[in-house]
Amino acid sequence: MTGSAKLLRQAITVIAVAMSLFHLYIAYAGPPNAFTLRTTHFGFALVLAYLSLPMWKSREGRAPTILDWLFLVGSVAACAYPVVLQDYFNTRMAYVGPVSVTDQTFAVLMIVVVLEATRRAVGPILPLTALLFLGYQVFFTSTSILRLLEYQYMTTDALFGIPAQVSATYVVLFVIFGALAERMGLGKLFMDFALALTGHQAGGPAKVAVVTSGLFGSVSGSAVANVMTTGTFTIPLMKRIGYPAPFSGAVEAVASTGGQIMPPIMGAAAFVMAEFLGVGYLTVAGYALLPALLYYLAVFLAVHFEARQQGLRGLPRADLPRLGEVLRERGHLFLPLVIIIGTLMSGFSAQYSALMGILSVVPVVLLRRTTRSEFTIGRLIDGLEAGAINSVLVALACATAGIVIGVIAQTGLGLTFTGIVRAAANEMLLPALLLTMVAGIILGMGMPTTPAYIVQVALLVPTLVRLEIPVPAAHMFVFYFAILSAITPPVAIAVYAACGISRSAVWSTSYAAVKLGLTGYIIPFMFVFGPSLLLIGTWEQIATTVVTSVIGVTLLSAGLSGFLMKPATVLNRLIFVAAAFVLIKPGIATDLAGAVLAVIGITLNVKWPGKAKVDLPHGNVSAGGHIEAPTSAPIEPEDFSEAPVAHRPGSRT
Repeated sequence: MTGSAKLLRQAITVIAVAMSLFHLYIAYAGPPNAFTLRTTHFGFALVLAYLSLPMWKSREGRAPTILDWLFLVGSVAACAYPVVLQDYFNTRMAYVGPVSVTDQTFAVLMIVVVLEATRRAVGPILPLTALLFLGYQVFFTSTSILRLLEYQYMTTDALFGIPAQVSATYVVLFVIFGALAERMGLGKLFMDFALALTGHQAGGPAKVAVVTSGLFGSVSGSAVANVMTTGTFTIPLMKRIGYPAPFSGAVEAVASTGGQIMPPIMGAAAFVMAEFLGVGYLTVAGYALLPALLYYLAVFLAVHFEARQQGLRGLPRADLPRLGEVLRERGHLFLPLVIIIGTLMSGFSAQYSALMGILSVVPVVLLRRTTRSEFTIGRLIDGLEAGAINSVLVALACATAGIVIGVIAQTGLGLTFTGIVRAAANEMLLPALLLTMVAGIILGMGMPTTPAYIVQVALLVPTLVRLEIPVPAAHMFVFYFAILSAITPPVAIAVYAACGISRSAVWSTSYAAVKLGLTGYIIPFMFVFGPSLLLIGTWEQIATTVVTSVIGVTLLSAGLSGFLMKPATVLNRLIFVAAAFVLIKPGIATDLAGAVLAVIGITLNVKWPGKAKVDLPHGNVSAGGHIEAPTSAPIEPEDFSEAPVAHRPGSRT
């Protein structure tokens, strides 16, 4: 490594650690005024992006160019201007106070540096979307460019709006927590825990992937980062025992994607939802709990039925860690998660809870001799650095999404879009939901979940609310499809990441992922028709919904895989799927119809089973009978919108 490259690497480390420490201090001492906090947050993110990410792929691994340095200086200037003149920004009245040429210049500069940094970090789709909305406002509305720039840069309603607030307060802290905990051994605990729990069962490695990805994804909140972390271990294991490569990649992609809806931490969009709904984060986690458990139950059952259908065995018990031993030696590493949940349930803010979780990581690691070796000063610094770097993507995505939100709010585009959807659906709920689902998936393709959700809140949620859908259900509906776009072709970013490890074709893996994750596409309709699935309603309603939902999810998984207790015939599978769809809508009539179909389907499955598939060859776990680490390195996710931002110059890990 040359001297200049080493110096650049050290500079990135110092700036990233400084960013983490700044946000930890803010969480402890309280935030300054909105402009100071949000512009400082974006300033750190922009500087790290321009130091780490080259303008073009062909320049990866090379030192920043003069143009990179100009963008970096422009970023610092555009973010420093509101801080230096904070009294002016805080006291002026929008649409009344003058907007000087200097104000306009820095506004244009801020928009340019944010869009270019976002292009480098997450690809061109999101910044192009923002440019499309800006073009609409400039050329197709009566809004003057002067007022556009004022609204975007000099108010807290657009670029520095709610997404920026959430990114600068909650999200960055939970990302730091996830990075620090992973480097202190929590990731290894998740993997050993899942292996001990499910590794010996039929299709064990696939179940390990489901459990591990759910646990790790709830901390990381990123589908692609989750795939690249846990998939490097689970996908080769699945292939080794006989699962086809497309199915192996699909299991990991679907399981990793679900991490964003799994409490306690979920993904960044959940914190944005809490702000939009005006409720505590714990309330949003409560909304998400039952749907997330149903999602993972469906994936778990799908891999179980597939394993039974194929006759796939689990891993030898002798080569797996023992659950009791794992919990004795490393189980205390779950304590930071317990502390976060306990602090949230005690009524403290998500920001304070995240801070308590972060501060508890090192003492918990040092608590037992078995984990003290995980702690070193180098790992602590690396965790703080990685936490800041990984939050860069979210910060830039939120900034660009804020630009879109500003256009929608200033032009009234949301109301126009609502009218179009309602007219196309002819005021009928189901067609409106289907149109919203399609629009949500399209809007989410190629975007990180957070900006995809934010855009959909502005464009789609008003439509659902006007159709008398409860507000939490409307938000959760679009939230789900913002997430599921990660496994929906043609821009299935989580599937692309998994294909890099499984070496399988994208389309076959995407098909398998959609089939595995089909329940995820149905669950939003379930909680729209029955909000009790979101823990809204009486306990009797919630209990009835849970029972019918579990039965429906089980039958749907059986129908799609062709196996319940025995292989299923085509007719049997159709009955299972029909029963599952009938159970979607709550009510005595539909519940009874679903129960009758379920009884018929189970009876047919027991008495007249279908033919089993031809068994796949069983690969050994290893030549010596023990679990081996994967031997092939994964392809790095260069254009995946959820991939973590690089923390070394020229890399995109």
